[in-house]
Amino acid sequence: MFVLAIFVVFRFAANIPIPGIDVENLKRFFAENQFFGLLNVFVGGTMSNLSIVMMGLGPYITGIIIVQLLTMIFPKLEKLYKEEGEAGRQKFNQYGRLLTVPMAILQGFGMLTVFQRQGLIVFSNPLHFWVSIITITGGAVFLMWLGELITEKGIGNGVSLLIFAGIIDRTPTEISQLITTFDPSKIPSLILFFIMSLVIIAGTVFITEARRNIPVNYAKRVRGNKMYGGTSTYLPININPAGVIPIIFALSILLFPSMVASFLASGGNSFIANTSKAVADFLQNTWIHGALYFFLVFVFTYFYTAVTFDPKSIATNLQKMGGFVPGIRPGDSTAKFLHKILYRTLFLGAASLGLIAVMPSIIQGITNVQVFQFMIGGTSLLIVVSVVLETWRQLKAQVEMREYEGF
Repeated sequence: MFVLAIFVVFRFAANIPIPGIDVENLKRFFAENQFFGLLNVFVGGTMSNLSIVMMGLGPYITGIIIVQLLTMIFPKLEKLYKEEGEAGRQKFNQYGRLLTVPMAILQGFGMLTVFQRQGLIVFSNPLHFWVSIITITGGAVFLMWLGELITEKGIGNGVSLLIFAGIIDRTPTEISQLITTFDPSKIPSLILFFIMSLVIIAGTVFITEARRNIPVNYAKRVRGNKMYGGTSTYLPININPAGVIPIIFALSILLFPSMVASFLASGGNSFIANTSKAVADFLQNTWIHGALYFFLVFVFTYFYTAVTFDPKSIATNLQKMGGFVPGIRPGDSTAKFLHKILYRTLFLGAASLGLIAVMPSIIQGITNVQVFQFMIGGTSLLIVVSVVLETWRQLKAQVEMREYEGF
């Protein structure tokens, strides 16, 4: 109920526009511009009506990405995240929150300038322009707070759930558009589209749920008159332990150059404008976009797993509890073994995730069916499926925990 209440607040804020908008031009602009259409999906549909939360969670995600990239450069920051427990992670997340404000101001300034030059919004004076930037910066921080409230007091990851809510919000509108613009001649293409969509959803679920089980035995220990241990179990390693995060990271990196190019393309200098337009056209090419998208998803799957998954810590905990992998010495040898298994398994997971990410675009090109925004680029589909599965797992865990408490 708490999560649903936050969703209501989020969608209410997403429908409060900043003043001075030309609605008709706005609809036409987002229908014709593939880049901003995809960006609108990423921020949860808040940009298409230039709402006070039009930036979505983009600035916060970008800030977290920057801080996590810095862990590879500064060992102290990596130690803070990996070795100092919950207090270290809270401090690490605080750095990401602090970076959200300058990132929101920078991105807000760029986007409002582009929209102003496109004639989508009219500012009466410079004060109106800067008040709008302050407003949408406040909106970005407000959404960040809502996301963290969900993570703290609700179920699941707040950032993912808010993006999920923005994607699902548009589905009834898209169904009504499909009904009103129905063409009997497109029935075969529609059937093929939905069959292939179901195959992609099934593949996404399969990859998300797949695991590599590593056998673990526990040595027998005698305490007083009782014997403990002597059992066999397994350590599950997900094929894709990073979940939906690589998709969000990849999109943040992929969309940023296009946004800068779109901003510079409408400038006064003809050379910069022509160069920026060429870069924007290059990045909007379907094949180039697909190849870069696949590559970034693949790389960020490895990167995020390297940041969050620590084989050495797992091996140490196993050794403390008297556990060992059959045929492998406890300690450093176990850590090296887990590292080898993880990265071999991760290759399959990263490749599968990248393939699923670009597959819907290929299917859309084959069937020529452009309905249901959550299918565009595979981005929203992956977010929706992953968030639903993760939320379902957490609900199951809550139910089981309550059963154990009652017992």
